[in-house]
Amino acid sequence: MFFAPVVRTRATAPAFRSFDRNFERFVNDAFFGDGLGRGLQLQQDDKAWTVTLDLPGVAREDLSIQIEGAIVRIETKAEARRQYKAAYELPQEIDVEATTAKLENGVLTLTLAKKQPVSNARVIEVK
Repeated sequence: MFFAPVVRTRATAPAFRSFDRNFERFVNDAFFGDGLGRGLQLQQDDKAWTVTLDLPGVAREDLSIQIEGAIVRIETKAEARRQYKAAYELPQEIDVEATTAKLENGVLTLTLAKKQPVSNARVIEVK
């Protein structure tokens, strides 16, 4: 992945400077730093992503995982002992039917199956 700097005129530069710094900090932390957060590991193969997340003190019944398209939302219920709320966007849609989640000893392991793209291309007869 390559991020190229954007050249702006002096008139618009101050308005975007803080956004640029925040975006650069996010990209550096996400791809070159500790990852998206401490205790989070992301592995990928041809068929799925495997997300391992440390959630000590969270019970299975207090955890809610929602998948919509390429976005995964993980959160705990309001009455849970430990509160956690995060959303992650992956570069490809997730196949919900083939996805699994497992919570053991405070470690949540999500196996997010990649949805295979379907081609809608049709052959048209030339007359």
